[in-house]
Amino acid sequence: MDLTQARETKAQLSDFARDLAEQHGVPASPYAVGDDATPADVVRAPTLSLGLAPRGDGEYGIAVRYRLGVPTARSFVRKLAAEAGDAVDVRRTGRIRTLGAQVRPPVATARALGETDRVRPLRPGVSIAHVDVTAGTLGAFVVKADDAGRYVLSNFHVLAGSPSAQVGDVVVQPGPADGGRAPEDRVGTLAQVVPLMPGEPATVDAALALLDDGIEIDPTYPVGAVTTTAVAAGGEAVAKIGRTTAHTQGRVTAIEMDDVVVGYGDELGALSFDNQIEVEGTGGTFSRGGDSGSLVYREDGVALGLLFAGSETGGADGTGLTYCNPVDAVLEALGITLAPR
Repeated sequence: MDLTQARETKAQLSDFARDLAEQHGVPASPYAVGDDATPADVVRAPTLSLGLAPRGDGEYGIAVRYRLGVPTARSFVRKLAAEAGDAVDVRRTGRIRTLGAQVRPPVATARALGETDRVRPLRPGVSIAHVDVTAGTLGAFVVKADDAGRYVLSNFHVLAGSPSAQVGDVVVQPGPADGGRAPEDRVGTLAQVVPLMPGEPATVDAALALLDDGIEIDPTYPVGAVTTTAVAAGGEAVAKIGRTTAHTQGRVTAIEMDDVVVGYGDELGALSFDNQIEVEGTGGTFSRGGDSGSLVYREDGVALGLLFAGSETGGADGTGLTYCNPVDAVLEALGITLAPR
């Protein structure tokens, strides 16, 4: 199928899945479960995510992803596959979570391959976080039109961490999980977030920190200054530099993934994301906890996405799948460009 046909087929299969949900008494969307829904309810509904899977030569199939341990999902997938024939690419995933550092020091730092130390000048890939968060990754340096400030791009759950975070909160490098403390490791303050709210669907997990005066940066690491973006078409060879797994390589295995349900912990629960990019590692895992906020780029240094979530199981080699927000959606939501000063 070409891209247009694949999108039409995906829409038809989405309708078919909703019909199946109604027949089985399963909520048809993550937030059709009512005001008294628990995080477990949201995780179980929907039971699967649909997107587009590249097949080469401009052809696409339908990416179908379902979580292990949900019996209804297996039943739905079998019926979807029968409906779509060989047009489906079915994969099981583990539980998908945000990829901030999951544990506190010294274990978190000891397990990391990337840069968890205090690094000056700042550069992409180093540990960074809100002063009350564990640790994530500095993704890129960005600017705003008609604004002389210098900004760092990462995820909401890295630079804010909570709906209660306030503009002006301290951001430290390295992140607290790696020993970062205020005021000695302060590099800036929380400047802007794309809000994430319990019970509301989302498209991006992104935030900005305004760098303090006098903080030096090196925007050229590791592939030169990344200033160009593109829309992921699927199949691209990609890389990222992250706080936990350092420099890794992968391939875009699906685009336009809808109903990707991601666990955000007790405060936000499980949130559903639409229009996401899926990446699978080549030669090993692509990401782990602490890599959240990494910029995902093609081999030629063109940015495609902002890494924010993943599973520790699933994928062709069992090392997990990674999910990224389309970078243009992130830039538009924050009103920024990849043009480091």
